Amino acid sequence: MDQHLTSTETPPVSVQHHGEPPRGTIAEWTVTILLLLFGTTSLVQAFVIPTGSMQNNLLIGDHLLVDKLAYAPPGPISKHLLPYTEVKHGDIIVFRYPVDIKQTFVKRVVGIPGDRIRIDRKQVYRNGVALNEPYKYHEADFFDSFRDTFPSEPNTSVSKGAYDMLQHNVEGGEIVVPARSYFAMGDNRDSSLDSRYWGFVPRENIIGKPLIIYWSYDAPTSQLASADINLDHLKDLAVNFFGKTRWNRTFMIIRGHSDANTGGK
Repeated sequence: MDQHLTSTETPPVSVQHHGEPPRGTIAEWTVTILLLLFGTTSLVQAFVIPTGSMQNNLLIGDHLLVDKLAYAPPGPISKHLLPYTEVKHGDIIVFRYPVDIKQTFVKRVVGIPGDRIRIDRKQVYRNGVALNEPYKYHEADFFDSFRDTFPSEPNTSVSKGAYDMLQHNVEGGEIVVPARSYFAMGDNRDSSLDSRYWGFVPRENIIGKPLIIYWSYDAPTSQLASADINLDHLKDLAVNFFGKTRWNRTFMIIRGHSDANTGGK
């Protein structure tokens, strides 16, 4: 269920607001090229998607570059030069898993501070408005009493963060997102270990946003889930590199979904 990311690099030692125009394609490509040319692990980092909780938007075997500047606090000069943004509805974010910060997850932002979230038979409501979510995917045709009707009594194991959320952040049958926290879900709603099961994403856990798919290879989770070298994966690459590379996904820009602002305040 989880959508943790595997870094392909050695780490260093040590809302869209209403009325804000979306970043255009030219600006996106400009930032992408600059990061590719001059980026270091402090600006951009490579990860691979090992599981399917963001299907069908991010696939198992997608290799991503993550923009670590996107949500960084802007400086007095850099704020005029670089497209810093606040975390907003519909953004896809990369963050340290709150239960184990050694793991890195990718999910979509459904709720920002102050939002009221509930799910009724798979339909997400934010601030009383049903969300239009063309990106979401349901692989199960049955309803689960906790997963699909939320918040409710857990019928499976959930983390302490989820228990705390259900105990302290529910008002009128809705989850109320606290300050400097975010409610995040996988696009593959029936198979995603997300805020329903472990609670909110703290602001300080957010690393950045996926920028571009630089390579996509059709490989199973078993070959991608570990950061260690997998011999089976190397053999597979040697034999099937050209046939199993998804060439149509190469250099695909990854964007959030600004229309997800339906239900915003």
